[in-house]
Amino acid sequence: MLVVTTENVPGHQVKAMLGQVFGVVVRSRGLGGNITAGLRSLVGGEIPEYSRLVEDARRHAIDRLVANAALMGANAVVMMRFDSGELAQSMNEVVAYGTAVILDPAPQ
Repeated sequence: MLVVTTENVPGHQVKAMLGQVFGVVVRSRGLGGNITAGLRSLVGGEIPEYSRLVEDARRHAIDRLVANAALMGANAVVMMRFDSGELAQSMNEVVAYGTAVILDPAPQ
């Protein structure tokens, strides 16, 4: 399934707009990861434990977005965006959202 951040896809036209679609993931680091990340934060710089957490959560959110779009009968998602937030100071929420569409090749 094609997932793009743009409204239009070169060489294609939107045959049908099926509506909004999203994928939501809430993740938390384990106690060991939180302790390691806390120690790293004392010296500054990137905290790889949290970077991996956010990257994995985004990938998982896109997977859920694609699954939900497929259930709607879409073959693409346009205008995909991410939103994220923190829950209870120990969990990271990531939402991937966009518009589920059916794309056809543009007439030549």
